Amino acid sequence: MKFLFSHRNFPAQFRHILIELAQDSTNEIVFLTGTQNNVEIKGVKKILYRLKREVPKDCHRYLRQYEEAVIHGQAAAEAAIKLKLQGFLPDVIYAHSWGNSMFLKDVFPNTPQLNYCEWYYNARGADIGFNGEFVNEDRLALTRCKNAQLLIDLVNCDKGVCPTQWQKNQIPKEFHNKIEVIHDGIDTDYFVPDENAILKIPNTNIELSAKDEILTYATRGMEPYRGFPQFMEIAEKLLKLRPNLHVVIGGEDRVCYGPKPKNGSFKEIMLNKLDLDMNRVHFTGGLPYGEYRKLLQISSVHVYLTYPFILSWSLLEAMSIGCSIVASKTAPVEEVIKHNENGLLVDFYDVDGFVKQITYLLDNPQENLRKNARQTVVDNYNLKNLLPKHIEILKSLAK
Repeated sequence: MKFLFSHRNFPAQFRHILIELAQDSTNEIVFLTGTQNNVEIKGVKKILYRLKREVPKDCHRYLRQYEEAVIHGQAAAEAAIKLKLQGFLPDVIYAHSWGNSMFLKDVFPNTPQLNYCEWYYNARGADIGFNGEFVNEDRLALTRCKNAQLLIDLVNCDKGVCPTQWQKNQIPKEFHNKIEVIHDGIDTDYFVPDENAILKIPNTNIELSAKDEILTYATRGMEPYRGFPQFMEIAEKLLKLRPNLHVVIGGEDRVCYGPKPKNGSFKEIMLNKLDLDMNRVHFTGGLPYGEYRKLLQISSVHVYLTYPFILSWSLLEAMSIGCSIVASKTAPVEEVIKHNENGLLVDFYDVDGFVKQITYLLDNPQENLRKNARQTVVDNYNLKNLLPKHIEILKSLAK
């Protein structure tokens, strides 16, 4: 079979599917992407599409995100046209709805298209306004326009997938009959407990293990959307209460979701604001997968916070490792964690509530919570089980 994938990044959510499909040498797999990197997957032909321009500075701000999507869509379509002229006619297209997929159906009108529908913006009931900001008519209009490219894909695609029910629920109900909920999957054979794991903190001589008292937090970006400011306030209080506690923070000093601060970064803001014992606060930066796994394996208690937004892989990976988890009581988390069964839940902004629950788990380790957390992922989010289903959805469209 001939497969055409597209995402601004490579391989993004499609890594495991690509590797599996590439095992069959009769498959021809092409991936259109807008970002150059050194990642390669044997058997996958990566084609970099070139953007013709940037979003103009005088673009209406309601349309900036859509304009960017169109620029990516145009570039991806032009690369697809070249493929078509070279004789490549895919049996099925699988693309992420981030602009790059908008015009692929015009290039290959007879090819079924599967779309990864990650997030539909709603001005009420989800992330927007969650921090207490007033949502006026201007913000409502901006939010509505943010969905333009996804709406085009929802109309064009033959089928869509969403990783969680919460994310599907954000999409207008008239499209629900097209969308199947299936998570990307967690490699539960890789993300396993290891009581002998040792993490060396980068650029130091410090080594930590499960024998130490460790509070962990992992994030792509240090931002309010993932509760970074609250976590730092939680850490400040716990460090003063527990003289042997170490706080290990994995992730980069950047913003992936939501607005950036006007000055500095959220990390800088919180370090300047709080009284922290920096001998026991360790920022690891971005970690290779193996070291990131060790960070979770040595954790005494792992904290996860999120706005009502996209659920992070990191929560499920921490659960697969059997971390003792205290998480925010927000809708995407509640789909996975049941309070007192496989983790503990606290209101997102309740710093003292987090401190209380974390303290309880540090003093009273709950092995059942750890076991149940892992079992939840093994039963419901296991890559072994989901990958074949995901591929079957893709292949069935081409029949």
